[in-house]
Amino acid sequence: MKYTLAHDDGLAADDLEGADVILVGVSRATKTPTCMYLAARGVKAANVPVVPGVPLPDGVVKAKAPLVVGLTVQPRVLAEVRSSRLRRLAEDSPSSYDEIEAVAREVLEARRMCARHGWRTIDVTNRPIENTAAFILDLLKQRQATTQASEEAPPQPSNPA
Repeated sequence: MKYTLAHDDGLAADDLEGADVILVGVSRATKTPTCMYLAARGVKAANVPVVPGVPLPDGVVKAKAPLVVGLTVQPRVLAEVRSSRLRRLAEDSPSSYDEIEAVAREVLEARRMCARHGWRTIDVTNRPIENTAAFILDLLKQRQATTQASEEAPPQPSNPA
């Protein structure tokens, strides 16, 4: 839990090699609650926001050990969630934070970024956090099994040319 709290919302983003999993995604994509759920199950989870016009911290891209997973949300649902949040905060300054066109561009760019890096994505629209976390735990188990199998495999003879 301490690791997750110390690496929430981009904190210590240049020091992520110790994470088991790094969640990336746009604002309000359930990154923090999913990380907390994973942390309660012993997973060192970090999360980093994808912010329009701001490159990801080098620590995310350079981290080799952690599994990186992108969380995405359907733009219309995300715009509604963000509008609701702004109303609760009594925020009335103009912004594109909850405008559907801007949100759609933001989500599309986040998806493209994940695809460029070869990161798995999970659409969390209307998905319970427990379900998202279970999927990530399965990905971690699959990755661990693959790593163990490759470490246990006997070395293959080289084929001299």
